[in-house]
Amino acid sequence: MTKEYTQSAVELLQGLISIPSVSREENAAADLLQHTIETNGLSPKREGNNLWVESPCNIKGLPTILLNAHIDTVRPVASWTRDPFTPTIEDGRLYGLGSNDCGGGLVSLLQVFLFLSRKPQRYNLIYLASAEEEVSGKNGISSVLPLLPSIDVAIVGEPTGMQPAVAEKGLMVIELTSKGKSGHAARNEGVNAIYKMLDDLIWLRDYRFKRVSDLLGPTLMNVTMVNAGTQHNVVPDQCVAVVDIRTNELYDNEELLRFIQSHVSCETRARSTRLHSSHISLDHPIINKCIGMGMHPFGSPTLSDQALMPFPSLKLGPGESSRSHSADEYIFISEIDEAIDKYIQLLDGFCF
Repeated sequence: MTKEYTQSAVELLQGLISIPSVSREENAAADLLQHTIETNGLSPKREGNNLWVESPCNIKGLPTILLNAHIDTVRPVASWTRDPFTPTIEDGRLYGLGSNDCGGGLVSLLQVFLFLSRKPQRYNLIYLASAEEEVSGKNGISSVLPLLPSIDVAIVGEPTGMQPAVAEKGLMVIELTSKGKSGHAARNEGVNAIYKMLDDLIWLRDYRFKRVSDLLGPTLMNVTMVNAGTQHNVVPDQCVAVVDIRTNELYDNEELLRFIQSHVSCETRARSTRLHSSHISLDHPIINKCIGMGMHPFGSPTLSDQALMPFPSLKLGPGESSRSHSADEYIFISEIDEAIDKYIQLLDGFCF
């Protein structure tokens, strides 16, 4: 039943791979997607490089499902052994930058949207191809969500091996700054800003957050950068440390920031608190349907546009997360075929 949809998905993915579409440079790829949707008789809307289209069978008052995947890719790493922008099929694998993350989900969900939009469903359906996901950019999904109807649940087509990721970790990056006083190191003058930060760095290293998630494990804190000093013989008057924090669904970023600020002496600020951990109840009807189909819910350590969705969502897509951002990225054609089939089984006739 899905073979013709798989063929269309693969052809579109080949076209997308051949168009460089790193974050904030997705314009040409968005043009191709827009043209593809329009050739199927639909009228997508566009905000920047974000595209969305509503099913012509939508009926006012029904709950709404959002199908989402991102257009953009990371930049290719230096260790690619083939041209990352030349789509190549070998031994059932389609190679190319963005094939796995998350071109497979992007094109599969579009074909599923086209299939499901042929007849009324017991819900309304929206397909959204978003930009700037890899950098959590302000002109990505967060610029589009206010323009959409109310969403009841979203499926995000990130590579999960077509198993439902029912929770994912959030991210908050904070900066600690200590202030000292410069002086000549030979005379031991001044106040050393590095020494002023030492106790805070030890606390950050040793503290363990008490709420441990069954799905995501503990919230993790890692000091990843420390910068201080101008030359060897000058006592540094400022030290800045960067801390990477991966939150589980039992903490929100604002709460954690306040807690950390209360336990350190340095000036502490968050670069952003907007990338929250996300989760969906195991009792949600769409998760029950996934389980009934033999799928196995899990928690994902990687961040996606889910972090910016203020409604229930799950990640479910073809490919494997371990291939993302890697050299010689690929997706199996069979994974796209399986994804389209499973999405249709899940959503055709679905009822909340």
